Amino acid sequence: MEKPKIKEYAEGWITEREGTEVPGFLKLAFIVIATGALAYLLIFMNGEVDHPDRGQLVRAFNAATETSATMMYAVAALVIVFGVIVVAFALKKSHD
Repeated sequence: MEKPKIKEYAEGWITEREGTEVPGFLKLAFIVIATGALAYLLIFMNGEVDHPDRGQLVRAFNAATETSATMMYAVAALVIVFGVIVVAFALKKSHD
């Protein structure tokens, strides 16, 4: 019986058998984490302005610093592009 070939990454810190695929739960985790990060960014892009204790301070800070919604939406667009690339990479089949 032939021993399975082991691939090493990061100088041996990560090892895997050649030809193994990414588990389904990990593929789903990529999608959930990327979606959660995007939702958090969009919901709190101006800070936690509705918080009962510090909401007033956050609103005052936003008024003093003139936050840019355009910049935040540009960052959100970059998050979407990065998320699509990572999910596409995670879902593709291994070539080994």
